[in-house]
Amino acid sequence: MLLDFFLTCNKIGAFTLGGGYAMIPIMEREFVDKNKWMDKQEFMDIMVVAQTTPGIFAIDMASHIGYKLRGVWGGIVGAIGIALPSIIAILVIAMFFQAFKDNLYVGKFFRGVRPAVVALIASPCFTMAKTAKLSWRNIWIPIVCCLLISLFGVSPILIIIAAGVGGWLWGMFKSRTQN
Repeated sequence: MLLDFFLTCNKIGAFTLGGGYAMIPIMEREFVDKNKWMDKQEFMDIMVVAQTTPGIFAIDMASHIGYKLRGVWGGIVGAIGIALPSIIAILVIAMFFQAFKDNLYVGKFFRGVRPAVVALIASPCFTMAKTAKLSWRNIWIPIVCCLLISLFGVSPILIIIAAGVGGWLWGMFKSRTQN
């Protein structure tokens, strides 16, 4: 099981462009749909926790999933499995960077990859919106949060704290109105 998990994480780390958020649909396909190591709700719960954990998102996801599957060793194997391809790629790029930094074709390749990376990052946002049951009644919340961060420079940490307090207060209000 640990070897399969390591190889799966390694494959995801090796063949995904765009970083952690671009890996979400691939991780979901591998861990939920293909290998059935967890259900969709468990995956989404781990994703929320990994987003709030300091560090590299992809490594946080892999280590949280590994911990859920096989405890501490699973977490270690997941983190190493997902990070190893990037470490190797960065070392290889660093070795040959001077020779390729001004290459016209390399520049065109990266300009062509950008829109695909944006699409890979946008896809999990729509999936999370469905899972979070966003509707026309509550869509204003993430929009206001994005505007506060991008236009007014409000710290995302303050937004997270305010959202947590708001959610807690809403839960208290709902429980009192139901009693």
